[in-house]
Amino acid sequence: MRKKILVTGASGFVGSHLVESAAAAGHEVHAAVRKSSNISSIKPYVHQVVYPDFEDMDELRNLFETQKYDYIIHAAALTKAKSEKEINAVNVCITQRLLEAAFQSTVPPQRFVFVSSLAAIGPIAYNDGELTDDAPYKPVTLYGRSKQAAEEMIKSKFSTQPITVIRPTAVYGPREKDLFILFDTMNKGLDAYIGRASQKLSFVYVKDLVAVLLNACTAPQEGLTFFNITDGQAYSRYAMADIFKETFAKKLLRVHVPFGIVAGVAKISQWLYRNSAQTPVIYPERLGELTAQNWSCDISRATYILHYKPKYNLANGLKESLLWYKQNKWF
Repeated sequence: MRKKILVTGASGFVGSHLVESAAAAGHEVHAAVRKSSNISSIKPYVHQVVYPDFEDMDELRNLFETQKYDYIIHAAALTKAKSEKEINAVNVCITQRLLEAAFQSTVPPQRFVFVSSLAAIGPIAYNDGELTDDAPYKPVTLYGRSKQAAEEMIKSKFSTQPITVIRPTAVYGPREKDLFILFDTMNKGLDAYIGRASQKLSFVYVKDLVAVLLNACTAPQEGLTFFNITDGQAYSRYAMADIFKETFAKKLLRVHVPFGIVAGVAKISQWLYRNSAQTPVIYPERLGELTAQNWSCDISRATYILHYKPKYNLANGLKESLLWYKQNKWF
């Protein structure tokens, strides 16, 4: 039987892949986006586009009451902001309003899937094993703290509801823009690193992430559940560059920039952007996240409960992504 699914943030990187996969799986897909969003890439996969006012509880209640969604995947989020108040207004407050409106409906969703982030947990020391789904919160960025706050809000107010919290690690794939900056730098011949310390990094290909998000809608679960999501492997800090070189048979100049120099640049960048609505590429908190020692995860719970079986490791997923960037003339 065809199910009706609402995807928030549907025009974003993860959201656009999600609506495509949801449509392919036979769902009736409704895309929640801003009126300013470019929806040209998702229109072929979407049954209906909705423009909810997330500040208006009556409008949200009416949406859920009339549409009676089987599943809701809340992927919309703010990743950068100037203040805790600004980012929490989106990542915490809007999430709470959606949950309240959805579960106050006379026909509530069978499951609400919240896309959080591994940033909510934060990294661990190099030799401390793997991050578990129940690891204590130790976020190192404003974004991570906002996702922690959202998760704690869910625990305190909605612990008995059918909610799945998915915490993906760094997500890459076609159309992704943040990691693309790194690949564009490599394409110019430079392979740069901050300091020389070893790292254990984790990644997930966007196709594997959207597959587990859809599985989370239907897999039998009891109440509120949490899952860290990676491809199940840990990589050295040089893995992406090595795959880039192999894919394009290109030589790169590997450079290690001392941490102190980059830290100084990060502070200056933050000061220069202090009156701007935008945030710089490198700023002190971001620097801490980029140089963290260990982001590796235990994904056994997701494998067992959500039937999560990653199809891509970094080698084949990144190669597919890099060739997409090349074919679509991103570089």
